[in-house]
Amino acid sequence: MQLHAKGGAAARNTLLALLLASGTAQAGTLTIESWRVDDKTLWETVLIPAFQKKHPGIEIKFSPTAPTEYDSTLNARLSGGTAGDLLACRPFDVSLALYKRGQLEKLDGKAGMDNFPASAKVAWQTDDGKDTFCMPIASVMHGFLYNKKIFRELKLQPPATEEEFFKVLETVRKSGKYAPLALGTADQWEANQVVFTSIGANYWKGEEGRKALIAGKAKFTDPQFVAAWEYEARLGSYLSKGASAQTYGDSQNQFALGKAAIYPSGSWDIAYFKQDPELELGAFNPPVRKAGDKCYISDHTDIGMSVNKKSKNKEDAYKFLAWLGSQEFADIYTNKVTGFFSLSNHLISIKDPLAKQMNGWRASCASTIRLNAQILNRGEPSMENELWNVNAQVLNGKLAPKDAARQIQSGFAKWYKPQQ
Repeated sequence: MQLHAKGGAAARNTLLALLLASGTAQAGTLTIESWRVDDKTLWETVLIPAFQKKHPGIEIKFSPTAPTEYDSTLNARLSGGTAGDLLACRPFDVSLALYKRGQLEKLDGKAGMDNFPASAKVAWQTDDGKDTFCMPIASVMHGFLYNKKIFRELKLQPPATEEEFFKVLETVRKSGKYAPLALGTADQWEANQVVFTSIGANYWKGEEGRKALIAGKAKFTDPQFVAAWEYEARLGSYLSKGASAQTYGDSQNQFALGKAAIYPSGSWDIAYFKQDPELELGAFNPPVRKAGDKCYISDHTDIGMSVNKKSKNKEDAYKFLAWLGSQEFADIYTNKVTGFFSLSNHLISIKDPLAKQMNGWRASCASTIRLNAQILNRGEPSMENELWNVNAQVLNGKLAPKDAARQIQSGFAKWYKPQQ
């Protein structure tokens, strides 16, 4: 270090100031990057203050970016060296790409990581499972919300089997007063991420079927996958007129206004509907094919947290990460971000009755993740985009289930060697 000062005293003062500054460098400001814009107030008024009670010297700034812009913006900031210290992680390939480029720290053995089961870490590991680069935070679940008032009026019970489900839908349709399902296909993504991934898990037996596709031991044209599309096609006959022009927001409004009996949903929607205390909500998991069958739920690993390899404040970043793995954080996050469920091993008392009910499905059903989330999205044509399109067409009655299966399998086999 060179000191450009005229006198010895000035030089000593400068050196002293630098040493003092370096002594407090660990207590600089940590910046958290995330796409969860909706959580900004929660972080600033609840989560960060809770952490600072235990670590009063550490300043934290929560700096979210709109979900649609997060991935590209984060890439640009990481490349430019301006990204935050802690980065919210998408599951699987998006975050894996950042790790492979050397932009995220390896977290195996770090404090807090041992509070998560192996299944929770898969979304943020290398394909061989040897390196973990994000701490799991929360998952979202898929199922069906229903309007309790409508069910009481029409003397309906939540269905447990498919036969019961279609009887319920038929009763609602015959009443002529309500749409059976609040569901549209204009945005397409719900057709795949909410409907197909949810109802289909009971057909391909969750992880068993998903892993068989990755291993090349099953094809989309196999009976268990075709049957899931056949079930979806039957559901499509209960959509409202004009469903092909109905957006996700339209479906939310239709259900919130009491114009539809059942809403195929992700648990993240609970918070939206809670805004109306008059809306009496219940939930049921995807009905099984016949009574006594084992049930499967899509319990999708959704968000994690990583440490930027170029962070100048890693010591504090790891302190914060350890707190993210604690009982305290799991409890606050699960109860404040309603519909997002902690992936940790901690026992959590969930206060929202609907969220508690959905979380309870884990005890009776086997959890799986979205079918194509791991590995299967890496080629062209993009399986995610193909599944959006195909499932929307099946719901609209424009594509036969067997043709849907052939289209997805054909695109898959073009680039994935185990399927060739």
